[in-house]
Amino acid sequence: MASVTKWGKRGIALGAGAAATALVLTGCASSSVSDTELNGLSIGTTDKITSLDPAGSYDNGSFAVQNQVFPFLMNTPVGSPDVEPDIATKAEFTNPTTYEVTLKDGLEFANGNKLTSSDVKFSFDRELKINNENGPQSLLANLKSIDTPDDTTVVFNLDHADQTWPQVLSSPAGPIVDEDVFSATKLTSADDIVKGKAFAGQYQISSYKENQLIQYKVNPKYDGVLGKAKTDEVTANYFTKETDLKLAVQKGDVDVAYRSLTPTDISDLRKDDKLTVTDGPGGEIRYVVFNFKTQPFGTGQDDADEAKALAVRQAAADVVDRAALAKEVYNDTFTPLYSMVPDGLTGAVQPFKDMYGDGDGGPDVSKAKKTLADAGVTGKVQLDIQYAPDHYGSASDDEYALLKTQLEDSGLFTVNIQSTVYTTYAQERTKDAYPEYQLGWFPDFSDADNYLSPFFTKENFVQNHYDDSVIQDLIAKEQAESDPDKRADLIEQAQEREASQISTLPLLQGKSVAVASKDVKGLQLDASFKFRYATLSK
Repeated sequence: MASVTKWGKRGIALGAGAAATALVLTGCASSSVSDTELNGLSIGTTDKITSLDPAGSYDNGSFAVQNQVFPFLMNTPVGSPDVEPDIATKAEFTNPTTYEVTLKDGLEFANGNKLTSSDVKFSFDRELKINNENGPQSLLANLKSIDTPDDTTVVFNLDHADQTWPQVLSSPAGPIVDEDVFSATKLTSADDIVKGKAFAGQYQISSYKENQLIQYKVNPKYDGVLGKAKTDEVTANYFTKETDLKLAVQKGDVDVAYRSLTPTDISDLRKDDKLTVTDGPGGEIRYVVFNFKTQPFGTGQDDADEAKALAVRQAAADVVDRAALAKEVYNDTFTPLYSMVPDGLTGAVQPFKDMYGDGDGGPDVSKAKKTLADAGVTGKVQLDIQYAPDHYGSASDDEYALLKTQLEDSGLFTVNIQSTVYTTYAQERTKDAYPEYQLGWFPDFSDADNYLSPFFTKENFVQNHYDDSVIQDLIAKEQAESDPDKRADLIEQAQEREASQISTLPLLQGKSVAVASKDVKGLQLDASFKFRYATLSK
């Protein structure tokens, strides 16, 4: 999930995983516990949790957990991309910049504390106050203030009209937390959250070992649109290797495997009669970020030159072969991406296809050479690209090796690629440590804005020193525009503007895939892009 102002999620990865036996993984080791001891479903994943506290994370691995245990004012019912009131009875704009929500009466957290409008205000205020570098607060950039005239009424006062605000309330910025357990000024530890039973979602956490194992039990006090969970107990296990996850689901040690399996693994598992492979709507994108300060000729370099820096980014865009990446690395489980807004969303266009390479999606080395020469760039350009295969999948090794080959075979670049574990990566990338680096994105909600505002607003999730008033103005206008055709046009203009400057270089878009044993029922991957444990049973 990653974000900016209003961002789309979570630097690539929707994670919630599934492992059927209680596999506690440390490093590459694993130990198993029988299904009878688990007395429920198990889910396994290779995704990583950054923080159980919603104020400290904006990634799929963390959001997958938060979705199970925290309530939202607005949520997406199973099978729908459209939001509805969750723990609320009513939610509506009373004017273009005022959104009023009425909570249900008698709401409680699992610990017995009452859930009131005070908790709601506290939840959003603390995200903004803590302002954690990995948090989702950019999604709240349009929030001016919150009023709570009584225990069940919440009034959001916005800086400007925003058609996506109801969806923001269902996003990683939207979990409602217990003000009697969570700190108002700093992140609250997972131990304190679990001990405090500060949950009001469909499940509560009974045992928590971060990035190893989480045990859930049903929360009888949940009173929301999603209804009661189908299974009382669920165990989520975290794998360090995709091969271990594949083996576990093949052996029946896991009931469900969700993020991440390699394209080759998925192809193999489709042939297994004991398993069902479920494909869901796409939304995931993969892209390269350029740090405008530390990239070649960047603003922080001794030889800083804006025109040359742009030429470097444009030349890279000219020589990248996305079709080869999709086919050779991902067996076409991903497709070429020519905009930060993926195909299928209203307003999506393909400016990188039209503006770069051969004009039809392919590379053009001669064009790249001319771009660099016209800017006065001589000699090979050094690119130092960082990536995180433990977060974005082991296929990232092949993806970035091929990207390196494509760039170097042009004769225009010398490329160093280096991998880093994601827990370090997530911290270092925001500190100008990487001139160019891999990110992925999985949307918070199904709207083109979720692929624009998180990246290109002034205070954005990428934090790569890209600051363009033109695209910021276009984003502000599309957020406020209620006419669908006019809004789509503004979205198109924003994509074209970014493509002309290349803050980010889009590469691939994918789809969500889950693998489950034949006896698992209720597995649904829909356009909400949320993986819900509560629909599963066996």
